[in-house]
Amino acid sequence: MLAFILRRLAQAALVMLAVAFVAFMLFQYVGDPVVQFLGQDATPEQVAAVRAELGLDQPFFVQFWQFVVHAVQGNFGMSIHQGVPVARLIAERFPATLELALVAAGLALLVGIPMGVYAALRRGSFLAQVFMTISLLGVSLPTFLIGIVLILVFAVHLGWFPSFGRGEVTHLGGWTTGLLTAKGWHHLVLPAVTLAIFQLTLIMRLVRAEMLEVLRTDYI
Repeated sequence: MLAFILRRLAQAALVMLAVAFVAFMLFQYVGDPVVQFLGQDATPEQVAAVRAELGLDQPFFVQFWQFVVHAVQGNFGMSIHQGVPVARLIAERFPATLELALVAAGLALLVGIPMGVYAALRRGSFLAQVFMTISLLGVSLPTFLIGIVLILVFAVHLGWFPSFGRGEVTHLGGWTTGLLTAKGWHHLVLPAVTLAIFQLTLIMRLVRAEMLEVLRTDYI
């Protein structure tokens, strides 16, 4: 088991390194970040000074190695648009991201498991066929499209839920959460449902398949 875990961790590290390399390489072709940072009126001397300060005058592989070393240490540089450390921006948004992921996963489990069990036990019923159709749509449609449709219907036309924001939050030391306020939950519904739909459909189909396999045996 330990060898399996270590092997998986090594594979994950290699995948992350490969993705970082490809992303870093692609960003070399989206424009000069120094010009975006200083503006079009910057002089060549100013551009050269900032480029040397940021290490952008180094060869590509030297830049990538410095990026990896700094990223491992938690230093992701400065945001070009906001002028603050990227690590601070990530830390500010981490509580909202974590609670959204947890709520979406919990919703997917609470809804997906009963739906999968019902679809297996009553697989010839009309409701089971509806569940399977919903699961097919949930797997086929991209999450961003589901989110846009939910915003259009429930936020724009019906006005039941807000289309952005986090709502009222509670500060617990250095942590902020919207799970302790009614407005926080009100703002969390649409994004949580959007993320949960894809997970829900996968869980439902998995539970249904496993249930059907067990029901064909003489034991549970």
